[in-house]
Amino acid sequence: MQVADTAVNGTRDTQRVLIAADKFKGSLTAVEVAQRVTAGLRRVVPALEIEALPVADGGDGTVAAAVAAGFERREVPVAGPLGDEVTAAFAVRGTTAVVEMAEASGLQRLRKGVFAPLTASTYGSGELLRAALDAGVRTIVFGVGGSATTDGGAGMLTALGARFLDGEGEPVVPGGGGLIDVATADLSGLDPRLADVDLILASDVDNPLTGPKGAPAVYGPQKGASPDDVEALDAALAHFAKVVGAAAGPRAEGYAAAPGAGAAGGIGYGALLLGARFRPGIEVMLDVLGFAPALERATLVITGEGSLDEQTLHGKAPAGVAAAARARGGREVVAVCGRVTLTAEALNRAGITRAYALTETEPDVARCIAEAGPILERVAERIAGEWLG
Repeated sequence: MQVADTAVNGTRDTQRVLIAADKFKGSLTAVEVAQRVTAGLRRVVPALEIEALPVADGGDGTVAAAVAAGFERREVPVAGPLGDEVTAAFAVRGTTAVVEMAEASGLQRLRKGVFAPLTASTYGSGELLRAALDAGVRTIVFGVGGSATTDGGAGMLTALGARFLDGEGEPVVPGGGGLIDVATADLSGLDPRLADVDLILASDVDNPLTGPKGAPAVYGPQKGASPDDVEALDAALAHFAKVVGAAAGPRAEGYAAAPGAGAAGGIGYGALLLGARFRPGIEVMLDVLGFAPALERATLVITGEGSLDEQTLHGKAPAGVAAAARARGGREVVAVCGRVTLTAEALNRAGITRAYALTETEPDVARCIAEAGPILERVAERIAGEWLG
């Protein structure tokens, strides 16, 4: 299939491809995906106009996507999930900052095979937010996902001036497990600058804080939590929300059931306490990255991520890109991925005309992971031949 020249705003444009893909987790960053697809397309159509706009849904890779779109990368020392110092990055452009909690409190900050479901803290994420405030921004996009933590954002709130004390008036130990001992919550010392910024909680999940669909039950096992740990964390977070609600009012306690409260081990709940407004991560990032004007210039959109599956349809980057392109109209969307489990009908309902999986070119999954870049270039050559030849 070939994409003909398309009329946009009354004029006739030549073929221009917009690459707006997320990372292939464990194989390629979003920037590398764009580079590889570009190389494959240009091997077939050397003079092709290509615009690369790596995207993210708020999880790990969000800062990198912002930097690729022209934001300035800034680095600060913060506490990692277990309290050791790490260098974390955030991104700034004008009066907007993009902060990624995984930079400070993500699983990526733990040694491989090491988990700390009861003790990992989001304190460093609070330090990152404070660094963004120090930069004088007016809007903070707070991307959450990929966390090593299940502490309801207590560590983050502590870094920003809150105090959570046990029955003897001592600070509770870091991590979600220690929240069962919270007797007093004091939010009066929160950084006053938070009241003057637009804090946006960007996440691809809308889980509540606790319960069968809450942070411990759904995501705790991914962070090494045993069934007993899940039960302990759920009870601790429920107790934490009750104490905070008593201190800050019933509205605060109600945040525990709000969509997004359970994001990234409950840091969404902490963000809501700070006055954040929840938005689907990919929608926020498309706005921040300038997707709409880039889409105007495109005749074909290539999106993608490592696995196109049922989760893709629930707030992941490819579905968000396809929905935005469909809303504008007149833009075909194809996807690249490591593997695809969705039917053609499901893809079409999502606005994706065709998916190209690495496994179609190389059936050996291990090789697809190890040699994702070169194989993706071959996939892109195929896309060029079928859509741009």
